[in-house]
Amino acid sequence: MFEIYQSVFEGIWLILTTIMIQALVLVAAHRAEKGYKVGVINPSLGQESFFFRSYRAFWNSLENIVPLLGMTLIAILAGYDSGKLNLIIWIYAISRIVHMLLYYFIATDKNPSLRSLFWVSGLVVNIYLIVDLGIFLF
Repeated sequence: MFEIYQSVFEGIWLILTTIMIQALVLVAAHRAEKGYKVGVINPSLGQESFFFRSYRAFWNSLENIVPLLGMTLIAILAGYDSGKLNLIIWIYAISRIVHMLLYYFIATDKNPSLRSLFWVSGLVVNIYLIVDLGIFLF
């Protein structure tokens, strides 16, 4: 039954792996900070700090994965179109990876920035899934 969702599962694996990598990068960046203290973040840090950017990228990923995973679970259990779900998951996965890399390598307070485009693309596919799944269910 779940074979038709194999690529969806692979995409979810990639998304969750990306978040785990972000967590490891965050821990390493935090420990590299001068005056490192467990669980303490210097409130004066800004975009110039890699630790700050890695922290923000990680937490942004956590905030955005919850609706996607919940809707994906409902979609699979309800028999939602595997082709649509596959496309949604892979657009989201690639968007989040590019967003993370841009967050890591471009220090800017400009908003919107290039990374905002990839954040928005992840948001748009999330919203599409919520709406289209709702239509499918009701």
